[in-house]
Amino acid sequence: MKRISHIGSLLKKIYRMYSIELLSHLQDRGFTDLRPSFLEILMFLCENDGPSIKEIGVSCGLKKQTMTSHLNELEKRGYIVRRSSSTDKREQKVYLTEYGEKFKFNLVDVIDDLENTYSGKVGEVELDRVELMLENLHRELNSKEEFNLFNH
Repeated sequence: MKRISHIGSLLKKIYRMYSIELLSHLQDRGFTDLRPSFLEILMFLCENDGPSIKEIGVSCGLKKQTMTSHLNELEKRGYIVRRSSSTDKREQKVYLTEYGEKFKFNLVDVIDDLENTYSGKVGEVELDRVELMLENLHRELNSKEEFNLFNH
């Protein structure tokens, strides 16, 4: 049990540090109206063009009520727009606005800078290994039925 809680604690600390650094660099570039909870949604939108609200919620592990609140805020701040799906008018798709695309360009740039910083600290090969191990761990945990409750 001690080892598992230690792994969880380390992952949480690393995630917090990464989020704080990411937000700080984005704020330096003029994106001062973001919160850490918005970043995960925006990062998903930067990698996926026009996902449904449900797809975003599942990917980010957020409840419908939280998703609605965050999307309302991001829309009000000019990052996203919601449109009805062309195949199902009841379903809404989420897209980055022109301002959201500007954010995406800056996000990619900041992430590259952070990855270069991290590579400088532990080496590129080691950083790649850590990423691969975390991807494998995530995939394995996600495939276990007891962890699928996060995906509903």
